[in-house]
Amino acid sequence: MSHQVFFRQRDLAAALKAIGAAGIEVRAVEIDPITGKIVILTIAGGDKEPKTDLDKWLVRHGAC
Repeated sequence: MSHQVFFRQRDLAAALKAIGAAGIEVRAVEIDPITGKIVILTIAGGDKEPKTDLDKWLVRHGAC
């Protein structure tokens, strides 16, 4: 069965390199295997520490 690839590893590597060069911390990467859509979730520079109880709960439960 033929399988078409919609993204290349070098595309992801280039995006991550650019984000790292900008000083932005990557939290997660999601790739849709059907469409090849790449979503890069980041942590904002000043928002690394959760401030509210809700933020802390979200971090503990993997929502952030």
